[in-house]
Amino acid sequence: MSVLVTGGAGYIGAHMLLALEDAGEPAVALDNLSTGARWLAPESAKFVEGDVGDEAVLARIFAEQGVEEVIHFAGSILVPESIRHPLDYYTNNTANTLRLINACVTAGVKRFIFSSTASVYGTPERTPISEDAPIRSITPYGASMAMSERILEDAAAAHGISFVTLRYFNVAGADPQGRAGEIGKPTHLIKAAAQIAVGVRKEKLQIYGGDYPTPDGSAIRDFVHVSDLAQAHMAALARVRGKGGAITLNCGYGRGYSVYEVVEAFRRVTGTDLPYDVGPRRAGDPPQLIADNAAIRTALDWRPRYDDIDFIVETAIDWERRLAERDAPQRRKSGA
Repeated sequence: MSVLVTGGAGYIGAHMLLALEDAGEPAVALDNLSTGARWLAPESAKFVEGDVGDEAVLARIFAEQGVEEVIHFAGSILVPESIRHPLDYYTNNTANTLRLINACVTAGVKRFIFSSTASVYGTPERTPISEDAPIRSITPYGASMAMSERILEDAAAAHGISFVTLRYFNVAGADPQGRAGEIGKPTHLIKAAAQIAVGVRKEKLQIYGGDYPTPDGSAIRDFVHVSDLAQAHMAALARVRGKGGAITLNCGYGRGYSVYEVVEAFRRVTGTDLPYDVGPRRAGDPPQLIADNAAIRTALDWRPRYDDIDFIVETAIDWERRLAERDAPQRRKSGA
C-alpha cells in the first residue's frame, strides 16, 4: 500500500513526503518538475516524473504501486500570475484535478486529501474566517481551487470517496532539520525577506500596500509553518483511513501578523534591520486573512508545534543559507 503525493518535488509536497518517511509510510511522488526539483523529494519515495493530468500515467502508478490514498498538491499557486494567465490556472488546477479524481474513480482509490487555499474566500466579511464563510473568490487562483473543491465533493458523493479538503493560509518556513524548503524565485513575503537577510538578493524588500484598513496599514496574514501543514495532512490521512466521510477544514494558526510585524521578526532573528520600500497594493490581495481553526483542532486533533513567527523566520533563513551553500560551486563556476 502506497500514498501518492502529487507535486512531491515541490515545496509543500516535499515536506509531506518527509512526514510520511518519518512515519514509516511508503509513498510515491508524482511531479512534472515544472517548478519543483527532483532532489527535494526524499529518496525513500518512489519518484515518477509526469503530469498529474495524464490519466495514462496515473493508471500505471495506481496499478504498479498499489496506491490506496492520494494527497494532491500539484498545481499553480501564484495570485498575480493567475490574474495574468487565468486559463493556465483553470487548466493546471481545475481540469487536471478533474482528471486525477477521474483516475481515482477508475482505479477504485477511495481516500483523497486535497490541498486547497484560503483564497477561495476572497475578501471575507468577518475575521477570523470560518469554514461556512461564503466562497467569493476574487482571483482565478481562488476560483480554480473552489471549482476543484466542488468537483471533489460531487465525485465523493457519487463514488463513495472519503476526503479531507484543507484550506491552508500562508505557508512559510522550512523543515527544522534542513531537509527541504522553498526553492525558485521568491513569490512570498518570508522567502523574499529571507533571501535579502542572507545576502542572496541585494535589493530592498518590496511591500505591496501600506494603506490597508489594518492597524499599521500593511496586509495581515495567518502564517503557518510548512511542517505543521504536513502534519495536518498526516492527521487528515488518519481520518480518511478511520472514520472516513467528507470534511473541509481551514488550516492556520488563528492569529495574524502584518507585513511590518514580519519585518520586525526578521530584525529580532538577525539582529539587523531589513531594508524595504512600500509600493502600491497588488490586485487580488485582501487586507487580512486569518483562520478560524477551531474545526480542524477538533476534527483532526491537530496540535501544531511551530506556531511562532520568529521560528518560522529562523527556519526560512537557515534554508536560504543552505541553498546558498549548495549553489555556491555553480556560481563560482559561472563567475557570478
